[in-house]
Amino acid sequence: MGILSLISGWPGPSGFGSASTAEQVSDSIDASDLTVIITGGASGIGLETTRVLAMRGAHVIIAARNTKAANEAKQIILENNKNAKIDVLELDLSSLKSVKAFADNFKAHNLPLNILINNAGVMFCPYQLSQDGIEMQFATNHLGHFHLTNLLLDKMKETVAATGKEGRIVNLSSVAHLYTYEEGMRFDKINDKDSYSDKKAYGQSKLANLLHANELARRLKEEGANITVNSVHPGLIMTDLMRHSYRSIRIFKVFTFLLWKNVPQGAATSCYVALHPNLKGVSGKYFVDCNEYPASNFATDPELAKKLWDYSHNLVNSLQLS
Repeated sequence: MGILSLISGWPGPSGFGSASTAEQVSDSIDASDLTVIITGGASGIGLETTRVLAMRGAHVIIAARNTKAANEAKQIILENNKNAKIDVLELDLSSLKSVKAFADNFKAHNLPLNILINNAGVMFCPYQLSQDGIEMQFATNHLGHFHLTNLLLDKMKETVAATGKEGRIVNLSSVAHLYTYEEGMRFDKINDKDSYSDKKAYGQSKLANLLHANELARRLKEEGANITVNSVHPGLIMTDLMRHSYRSIRIFKVFTFLLWKNVPQGAATSCYVALHPNLKGVSGKYFVDCNEYPASNFATDPELAKKLWDYSHNLVNSLQLS
């Protein structure tokens, strides 16, 4: 993710780069036999990912907190693609109860699950606690996706066994994982209000997305499961995700405008990692501009990944019992 390649859009080893769009990276790929769940698939790069996956023939399930907005987004896509297969199910990632209800609802539809894209998130929000009493960015960006993935994993394994097709899980992380608290993950201070930093808390949650993907990839490899798990950085894109820091982000963009992407470019890496045949068997990697890229030392620390897994598992169990 060199500055020159970001500015120029020159393709990397994959043949794609920062200027590539979601349509370009998925060109000629037939996804008509795939079922995809995407969280936050009704706005921003999630909506573009939904649109392009549906264009390639996939049956897309939009998991969204605001089902009214999601159904409106669905209708917009259908206006331009009458054959699109899209359904909407309610999901509030900041609530473990809602995550469980979503998973049960999806399973009740007796659908297969080939691809899970953990896309939704909140960014730079003021200090607040989730319904379960957990700092909101950690709860929404990591813990909700951690629980959702675990609840859906058996369904994906069943689909892999029935179809012989590789399952894929994609976590949307961010280059912001580099900008976290000094200790990386503050397991003993997740809810500490006095030392809370909206930006470092966001970075911590994005680091958690990477660590989660890496540890799950390791576990699935050890198990011999035909499922890959990878993380992606979509790039700098102006979307509603930045609503809590809109003014400062606008000022920042003035001085860094050459590094920013539009929404079709921002959705490219998600679509590439979810669909492209060149990534068959590739797991536990971090992708930027549709190319594998080294993550931070914290992100590639296997012991930290295991510690986060155990911490998240125990936290979910304790919150469900409370």
